[in-house]
Amino acid sequence: MRIYLINPSDVSFGIGVITPRWLYVLASATPEEYGDPVLVDETLEKLDVTKIKQGDVVGIGIHTANALRGYQVGLAAKAAGAYVVFGGIHATLYPDEARERGGADAIVTGNGDHVWSIVIKDCVAGTLKPLYDGGAIEGSEFLPGRWSLMPEGRYMWASVQTVRGCPKHCSFCSVWRTDGQRPRQGNVQSVVEEIVDLRRRGFRFIALADDNFYPVTQEDLRMASRREDKSQLQQLQRIRAERFELMAALEEHLPSDTIFFTQITMEAAEDPEFLDAMRRAHIRGALVGVESVTPEGLKDIYKDFNESGDALVERLRVFRSHGVHILGSFIFGLPSDRLTTFDACLAVADRSDVAFAQFVMLQPFPGTLDFEAWEKGLGNDPKTIDGIPVTKHWLIPQESRPKLYIDHPVMSTEEIRHNTQSVWDRFYSFRSIWKRSIVTNSLKARLAFLLISKIYRQMYANTGIATDSARVNRSALWARMMAVPCRKLFAGRPMPNLQLKWNNPQPPQELLQVKR
Repeated sequence: MRIYLINPSDVSFGIGVITPRWLYVLASATPEEYGDPVLVDETLEKLDVTKIKQGDVVGIGIHTANALRGYQVGLAAKAAGAYVVFGGIHATLYPDEARERGGADAIVTGNGDHVWSIVIKDCVAGTLKPLYDGGAIEGSEFLPGRWSLMPEGRYMWASVQTVRGCPKHCSFCSVWRTDGQRPRQGNVQSVVEEIVDLRRRGFRFIALADDNFYPVTQEDLRMASRREDKSQLQQLQRIRAERFELMAALEEHLPSDTIFFTQITMEAAEDPEFLDAMRRAHIRGALVGVESVTPEGLKDIYKDFNESGDALVERLRVFRSHGVHILGSFIFGLPSDRLTTFDACLAVADRSDVAFAQFVMLQPFPGTLDFEAWEKGLGNDPKTIDGIPVTKHWLIPQESRPKLYIDHPVMSTEEIRHNTQSVWDRFYSFRSIWKRSIVTNSLKARLAFLLISKIYRQMYANTGIATDSARVNRSALWARMMAVPCRKLFAGRPMPNLQLKWNNPQPPQELLQVKR
């Protein structure tokens, strides 16, 4: 019997941008007596189904975008006689669908860190249950990735998770509903030990793959301080102190050439102390959800805690002034958007000194408030494509799948798609990229910035909003060719002798102090 863990993908690039962390976490969760699991990341290469045998255990992790490919893999594994187990956010939301479409023998909902070992043992004993609830585990229970199983030279960035859950409630996001609004932070020493392990292996660039690295805002603290009961304030102060503790440890234990990237909300711009701690901790970049550049658009998505217009530009500039470079994320197709929105958005992106940007079209993803409102609005008889209702759009074959599903009050689907592509093209023109590359400190770094920008556009724009499968395939081919030299730009010198500076179970007291 062999254990397989599979990350499905319709498009393979040969080189991955960021390690799919869940594969390596579940590899850690696999009991030693069953041998090393076989890890298959289809963003690198497609699965060879002929290697799966009778009695093997096949774990497949799916999100909505790769669910259909995951179901294809599941059925193939089932036909080979394997036990098929689905997990991930989409399987958590639609367990019955994974059984019907993917041949699942069992579903794992929630976090799989600890329940996965139980699933394997039940397969061996012949007592496999149809459903396992992994729940939302506490930070002290987070497992590190088993990075010794990672193929050498195949990923640009490694990934580590320091906190799960997000206190926000954005209408287009499902994290706060599926993983909770209470931040659960990993143990600082465990997190740093895992990062040091990756740095020893030559990873200079590491994504802190958190739902929200900045879970406590200044406004949260102000509101809690006004309450007579100070228990919430104390809890928020504890969470904030733990963030500073982690950043102090990263500053202390990692070499200066290490670069972290994470995801935060724009409110961090109000917290210069936090931004300065990020810079000292080598956190040089962050994805910030700008989403919309107008007050009306922000109201559409329940994100009116963001700024708009000139105030938005100034707030985004704050990050760069503190040494944190931004990947701004913008959404097109909101009800309040107009044709003028595209140029306005591009102008904000240009003026606000963001290093990178992504421009996505509004999609109704399961588990979100947007999806529920859209599904309800379509009633009991939604439009179908290839016999599949659009409310199950992830099941529609790729070649027939629409680019947008929510009707816009004044713009056509093609107008939104065409203008979104145009914004990508203009923001990532050679001239624009070269202008932004001034943030680097050498000609070599500027050329690297140019290459990275171009490959990012190929991977995430052309394969996402292209009009036909031929263009998607061409973009994937170009990305595959560019990925090898791009990965070499990210790679660092392995540091097998890198040591942690604490030699006892707990970090020294000076690392536990919040830096003010």
